[in-house]
Amino acid sequence: MTTSLPAPRRIGFIGLGAMGLGMSRNLHKHRLLAAVWNRTAAKAEAIARETGCVVAKTPADLATLCDAIAMCVSADDDVLAMVDALLPNVRRDAIVIDCSTVGANTARTAALRLRERGAHFIDAPVSGGVEGARDGTLAVMCGGDDDVFQRARPVLEAMGRTVTHFGPTGSGQAAKATNQIMCAGVIQAVAEAMAFAKAEDLPLDKLIETLGKGAGSSWYFVNRAPNIVRDSYPPGFRVRLHEKDLKICRAMAQRHGVQLPLIEMTLVHYRRLIEQGHGDEDISTLFHLKDALFAAAAADPKRADET
Repeated sequence: MTTSLPAPRRIGFIGLGAMGLGMSRNLHKHRLLAAVWNRTAAKAEAIARETGCVVAKTPADLATLCDAIAMCVSADDDVLAMVDALLPNVRRDAIVIDCSTVGANTARTAALRLRERGAHFIDAPVSGGVEGARDGTLAVMCGGDDDVFQRARPVLEAMGRTVTHFGPTGSGQAAKATNQIMCAGVIQAVAEAMAFAKAEDLPLDKLIETLGKGAGSSWYFVNRAPNIVRDSYPPGFRVRLHEKDLKICRAMAQRHGVQLPLIEMTLVHYRRLIEQGHGDEDISTLFHLKDALFAAAAADPKRADET
């Protein structure tokens, strides 16, 4: 039985982007990080100098060194490509923990390919932003066999504060899709509210401080509304990535024969932002579109005549 096997102690990490870097550092803090691999080798070499871990030449080489591999990459094709790259050397009963946000069917495909080699898969997408990745406070949403999840729990808890098993493979991705729909609603509400507040000439910094303690507050409002005040949108979560996630949500909803208006509206807005050159900015840059509504109304000569 899998439950009789020990928890993994030598963890490899693939994908050292904005999220993966912080997650790998937290694995190191828990004395779990053994090796890393990244498409941009300089990032892997930098974390190796910092932590003393090994830089693997290829994903297959990394698989020979580790009894579990965590990865955080951008898209469905990337996940399957990395799984295929691991397969030649993946250890029997090794666990691949995928923290990327992809479709539930992609997770099931990855699990099947690994199962054929005697290895295991946990889909474990995360939420909490780069701050959560840095601080080890991510919410981790997991799908997979329960006994495999229990073995992987120490690894997951090294990266996240809230670690939840939702059911069989793909359940973690379904939970993350739910989160991404909620995020779409929150960013729409915050962008509109802040554009309204600006039009009303309210002091936005004071507003954030006050409303951040009110009933309408959220993590996103407290941590991302200050971007609007600074008019600076460093990529905590890029527009392009949330667009990709919402397309996954759209496809999952369509399998139920449903089209969700919030998803559709936000995808239209993201396409406009990308066309305007904001695709690699944080999603809080949605404020630009809402602010433009008020600017256009203020410049309307008919409105000037009415006032």
